[in-house]
Amino acid sequence: MPKVTETTPSPSPSEPAGAGNAQLDEIRAGYSFEGGALHFGAAVIDGKAYPDAPVRIPLSTLNRHGLVAGATGTGKTKTLQLMAEQLSGQGVPVFLADIKGDLSGLATAGQPNDKLTARATDVGQQWVGTAYPTEFLSLGGLGNGIPIRATITSFGPTLLAKVLGLNETQESSLGLVFHYADKNGLALLDIKDLREVIAFLNSDEGKADLKSLGGLSSATAGVILRELIAFSDQGAEAFFGEPEFDTQDLLRTAADGKGLVTCLELPAVQDRPALFSTFLMWLLADLFHDLPEVGDVDKPKLVFFFDEAHLLFNDASKAFQDAIEQTVRLIRSKGVGVFFVTQSPKDVPSDVLAQLGNRVQHALRAFTPDDAKALKAAVSTYPHSGYDLAKLLTSLGTGEAVVTVLSERGAPTPVAWTRMIAPQSLMAPSDDATVQQVIAASTIGSKYAQMVDRESAYEKLQARLQAAPTPEQAPAPAPKAEAPARAPRPAKEEPSMVEQVVRSSAFKSMVRSAGTVIGREITRSIFGTARRSR
Repeated sequence: MPKVTETTPSPSPSEPAGAGNAQLDEIRAGYSFEGGALHFGAAVIDGKAYPDAPVRIPLSTLNRHGLVAGATGTGKTKTLQLMAEQLSGQGVPVFLADIKGDLSGLATAGQPNDKLTARATDVGQQWVGTAYPTEFLSLGGLGNGIPIRATITSFGPTLLAKVLGLNETQESSLGLVFHYADKNGLALLDIKDLREVIAFLNSDEGKADLKSLGGLSSATAGVILRELIAFSDQGAEAFFGEPEFDTQDLLRTAADGKGLVTCLELPAVQDRPALFSTFLMWLLADLFHDLPEVGDVDKPKLVFFFDEAHLLFNDASKAFQDAIEQTVRLIRSKGVGVFFVTQSPKDVPSDVLAQLGNRVQHALRAFTPDDAKALKAAVSTYPHSGYDLAKLLTSLGTGEAVVTVLSERGAPTPVAWTRMIAPQSLMAPSDDATVQQVIAASTIGSKYAQMVDRESAYEKLQARLQAAPTPEQAPAPAPKAEAPARAPRPAKEEPSMVEQVVRSSAFKSMVRSAGTVIGREITRSIFGTARRSR
């Protein structure tokens, strides 16, 4: 009897065989969204990209925050760039911290080449060189960009203590100095204001006030003052003062409806990592302080990319990390999405990492035992998948990533090895002429260009010291002022109701209280950041 061989159809050249086919179907179904979305690239099975299995992230879940991680040179910056392009194209403003100056290319249309064309063909991308509406900012005017600053009182004691490297006791003492300045109407606009307040409290004239603060010792005040002087010597005066940057300027769109991409250019301050990472946190805290609650939205009001995130958490106190966690958790309801960008997930504390529902993980390195431990921890945070993630995460090519995001209903999508699409803007810094042209055309340039130094704590305390009598000068008794003659009130004329109210002690007390609150009181937020009402 002849042997009968049962045959099955061969898989299509575009489909993997067996289990791979089921995995591809799962990815297709998991990333099929109804609303607007950003396109990351094509799913990869066994090293082959499948353009008909696109990997995407819904716009509606971008305010659930995310992580973009990977070793140096694996493609994190290009991932930021392609995400910023698509957000801008769909009317969502973007904020990016440009540490190395690479992201200025967003303002210039990309140029095709053979390598780019091959990538676009591989992932099914219809690539067209495109420039995006861009704004360039710089800290204190150091570098290319519109200068932005914060006042010392707005920056607050918690963030300033992080910049100065103070311990928890010194941070608490700095908070007392801010409290004293708030209550006494001493505006802390720049570093010299804060230095003058601390110097005054350490002086003979300020000893009584220092004693009244209780928890602030003269020795600790001296330490803080020395740290401030050293900070000033590094050129920090440029970063603090007025006009203060209004974070509402990050929420603008261009005339054509595209979201404005704001790049904070930081190459000139790379040697001050604590300063620029903490300044980014101030921007985020200020947004949280000012924006209204909006709940879940179809697309975010702003997406904030927090680059070099490990710098923020290095040597951070538990209280500081708790404040970051609370800000990240609560700012979601303000319609702001935050993506932390760093080399490894272990750079972000677990309580903060737990808030990041969207993950784009580029290649990790496992050269040391610590690296291997971090790799194992990273693998454990992903949903079950058909990939050998421990092997895959160490062998991903440049421009490839392992992706899982939140679907429109809030559930994690299948893990997808993804070959990323190429950015359509220039994948290199824009030339100086283009950058200068963008800066010159800015609608907010004149608003922040000129630094202002109005009367504040420094001037008030200097005036008080100059007016104080010397020991040799005995104060002369003040002459009694003669009471002016008052015209007699007609016998029949009674005070009006308004006059009676204005003359009452209750009304006068209310006016004094209102004046104190309006002129002196400052409401501080989670980080101790503050703003008088705009």
